[in-house]
Amino acid sequence: MAEKEENKMEKIISLCKRRGFIFQGSEIYGGLAGTWDYGPYGVLLKNNVKNLWLKMFIYDREDMYPMDAAIIMNPKAWVASGHVSGFSDPTADGKQFNLMFKTQIGAGEESIISYLRPETAGGMFVNFKNVLDSLHPKIPFGLGQIGKAFRNEIAPRDFVFRSREFEQMEVEYFVKPGEWQKSFAEWRKVMLDWCEVIGLEKKHVHELEVPDGERAHYSKRTIDIEFDYPFGRKELYGLAYRTDFDLRSHATMSNTDLFYFEEETKERFVPHVIEPSLGVDRTILAVLIDAYTEDELGGETRTYLKFSPKLAPIKVAVFPLLKNKPQLVEKAREVYKTLKQEFGAVEFDDNGNIGKRYRRQDEIGTPFCVTVDFDTLEKGEGVTVRDRDTGKQERISEKDLIAYLKEKFS
Repeated sequence: MAEKEENKMEKIISLCKRRGFIFQGSEIYGGLAGTWDYGPYGVLLKNNVKNLWLKMFIYDREDMYPMDAAIIMNPKAWVASGHVSGFSDPTADGKQFNLMFKTQIGAGEESIISYLRPETAGGMFVNFKNVLDSLHPKIPFGLGQIGKAFRNEIAPRDFVFRSREFEQMEVEYFVKPGEWQKSFAEWRKVMLDWCEVIGLEKKHVHELEVPDGERAHYSKRTIDIEFDYPFGRKELYGLAYRTDFDLRSHATMSNTDLFYFEEETKERFVPHVIEPSLGVDRTILAVLIDAYTEDELGGETRTYLKFSPKLAPIKVAVFPLLKNKPQLVEKAREVYKTLKQEFGAVEFDDNGNIGKRYRRQDEIGTPFCVTVDFDTLEKGEGVTVRDRDTGKQERISEKDLIAYLKEKFS
């Protein structure tokens, strides 16, 4: 890693701790490698990412259904998927090390060994028949899920990029066997559109056609969407054509009919699957990297996170010019409550002088700061609205404030 890029990662990690985005897991006990805790602003950022994904990949479509499957499954499911026999990395001495975390279910002689899921896909495949029987969806259709997955990585590294506990946003999209190419192309476009919507710079996003011999055992075609992280160009997302491997494997292992019957054509077949797989934590890191900005404002160097308003943890911060003037504080609280009712993610901030508040909100990535001052009270001349990216301030009347911010956010 070049010194400049390494320095950028150090700055981002430091900012994440300083401003309450991401902390080292179990830090007061010396930490635990490969585990990270999301603080208050990190949770808000993460939820914004997940809610946007749900909207774009599931709720805005007519062919998608949400799922939330259990983390611990019958261990036979992982035998069927190939994870028990093949989900491993070589250790330094050449022995194969299975990456799944084992856990024990039950007590004593009646206990069984199971695993924390290494991916969220399995839960959707084993529920395929339940969805058919309860919803009777027309093919093509898909299931989408956000959830935790766990891998006992030998060498977790690069902040939240590779960790032992992480979160996935995955779709399993079921298609007729001969029609997978069309759906593959459609999901490829959705994923590239997503990269643009969350604010990733196009020059940092790349597609890699994964060659034969390097794809997962279930895949006949995979495109990796890679991102230029400070530590190198690495996989951000994956789009895989999983064929009918999973449904056939689970049908054999469970002795359950997992065919689809199409009423119109009277065809009976095992659907093939397209899988757009997106990691929440890798998304958060990519968004932080492209949002991290240093510039000069008012003769001073400053740092700010140039989040898209869709993702910004706090949309608006409201200040009283002085915290020791009760009338200013009361009026600022009134403005704060009005904006919070409208926009939700609004913060009241009276900690420190106005300059320190601006710097704090810049590092949090808050797009706009609203200041209530004496002109607000005495002359009824509205409030001051400061733009995060430019530092410019405008005087906006109270009655126009919500409309002004809505226009900016759109």
